[in-house]
Amino acid sequence: MTARPSVAVLDYGSGNLRSAVRAVERAGAEVTLTADPRAAEEADGLLVPGVGAYAACMRGLSAVGGERIIERRLIASRPVLGICVGMQILFGEGIEHGVRTQGAGEWPGTVERLQAPIVPHMGWNTVIARDGSQMFAGIEDERFYFVHSYGVRHWELDGDTPLLKPKVTWTDYGGDRFVAAVEHGPLWATQFHPEKSGDAGRRLLENWIATL
Repeated sequence: MTARPSVAVLDYGSGNLRSAVRAVERAGAEVTLTADPRAAEEADGLLVPGVGAYAACMRGLSAVGGERIIERRLIASRPVLGICVGMQILFGEGIEHGVRTQGAGEWPGTVERLQAPIVPHMGWNTVIARDGSQMFAGIEDERFYFVHSYGVRHWELDGDTPLLKPKVTWTDYGGDRFVAAVEHGPLWATQFHPEKSGDAGRRLLENWIATL
């Protein structure tokens, strides 16, 4: 019998941890909720959740050495998946209520308030997935569940090696366009919540687990 892949869900004080754990378990992985750097580095996959304010999440991430954990995993080509604010903190900076906070800096770019008529963006929406996406294989035309007021509205990473060229997925909300997901070698991230996105979210997590 083949062992199930191991996934560490990084516990750095962000909310929504239990639903993330349950969703990844249902998608086929053995899951550990942990703040221990060694456990987070050694698992087959690392999931970085995130709910709430950008600055608060960055403080929590720094308190458990999360930036170093993520960086060490990526240097070793070990998969990482960021969700919601767990995606946002992978960018260079976030601006909320006029306060600028430095992010983990895995990608250049700024997390800023959406410019749609109604904010927050809350509910189901479609995405514009790139051809050849592993993340959205089999679910390119599905809807996913979003809850957020901030996002990355401009992609700033122009070039990369062909093997690791980022696949950026966009969503339109109220005439404003923002990054909904990124696949970049071992680093994947979604602005929406797969764990709240029903069968489509489960398939996305299964697609990620298949890469572990």
